[in-house]
Amino acid sequence: MAKEYLERLEAMLQPAVRALDGQVPVEIKHFFSGAAAYADGRICISLTPVGLAMKLPENSRTRLLKTGAKALRYFPKGPIKKDYVVLPPSIRDDKRKLKYWAKRSLTYALTLPKPKRK
Repeated sequence: MAKEYLERLEAMLQPAVRALDGQVPVEIKHFFSGAAAYADGRICISLTPVGLAMKLPENSRTRLLKTGAKALRYFPKGPIKKDYVVLPPSIRDDKRKLKYWAKRSLTYALTLPKPKRK
């Protein structure tokens, strides 16, 4: 099942990654029961049974929440992942809008510190 998410996420993000013209190293890997995209080692987009979620700056999250996006929560009573929103179908299924938001998420991730290796 995770393989399906991996393939779907790769296809969904392909236009955004191409538009970045190699300026951002993007890797898509398995992520629990789905897949996730990493911009230069920083996780920023996930596709799981919960939906397509993107890590974005606060002003972008606020804007998207007003248009039908939801806060990301992987489990019904689990914590909200505060830096992420789950995109509504009106954005997820619109290639132009999806490309716009994916590029924003990928480039935003580069402004964050790299995760520390254990």
